[in-house]
Amino acid sequence: LSAVTEGEPGEGREPFELPRFWDTLGQTFKVTSQEATKLSLAFSGSPLTSAEDCQKLSEDVQNAILAVATVYYWLPKGQGTTLRKRVRDAATEVVEGMIQLTETILSSPLESLSQEQLISTGGVWEACEQVSSLPRDNQAAVVSALAACLGVVKDALEEMEHALVEGQDPYSDIMEDEELGFRGNRDTYWSEADRKLLSSCLGLMKASKACLKKVLGAVKSHGKADSPEQIAQLDDLADIANEISPSVDELALSMYPPVNQLAVRLNAAKLASVLKKVLEITKTSHVCPPSEEGWVQFLTDAVDHNMNKIKNFTQGQL
Repeated sequence: LSAVTEGEPGEGREPFELPRFWDTLGQTFKVTSQEATKLSLAFSGSPLTSAEDCQKLSEDVQNAILAVATVYYWLPKGQGTTLRKRVRDAATEVVEGMIQLTETILSSPLESLSQEQLISTGGVWEACEQVSSLPRDNQAAVVSALAACLGVVKDALEEMEHALVEGQDPYSDIMEDEELGFRGNRDTYWSEADRKLLSSCLGLMKASKACLKKVLGAVKSHGKADSPEQIAQLDDLADIANEISPSVDELALSMYPPVNQLAVRLNAAKLASVLKKVLEITKTSHVCPPSEEGWVQFLTDAVDHNMNKIKNFTQGQL
């Protein structure tokens, strides 16, 4: 397993062809799925499998797993680190699934097919089937990565908007007054000053969502994975965009009462700087023809506007 997660790609043995890679990877995943089935059936009850057959089975399983790892290493970093990570994760899942199946068989009585064994076999099948839905190039991989980030940010924003509804107690869903007697404690409510500050933080969270949505649209419309430069630009975008959702989460957590305004300001500044970087990288990349420049500027201004308001509200904290 460590070989799959830590090894280096085999560059330059022969010209790399993406379609051939996908065909071969699909084949290795299919063979691994079949070997999992054979292994599971061999240990699903009497008669007991002979030592010779066990030896053959374990060799076949080992060869199938080695083939998965070997083909993964065919994929050069030059095809995109975002794509490579997705393929590596899929390969690792197959290897881990097979390890779990083997351990399950070793630890369960031989005379019957245990529920755990059925589940583990299904797990290997599922992991192997993933190959058909993997993104086929770095543009598709980056689209998928950005869409995942956008989903997380949307959820965080909805949660915070829900909590900030005028007069609502942010802890109403997790605190029962009879039991905890926390009602009337100012630590569970927002003051008027808090709310002013938090509306600008919410503005920053909305800008995060808009930013990811727009970058995702630009990568879908204009993203290409034909040249090393284009592939590298897409990876840069995915890498920095990956920092948006953790930064949004940190800001959201610091917005709950009792509010430490300085912590809010620092988290907001961190998010603002990540967003500015995303917009900068977008602007200088091939996904930003003149038709996209308007929203890049608009969102840059929106980030600055909200951050300036947050600075003004927290001036007394410094």
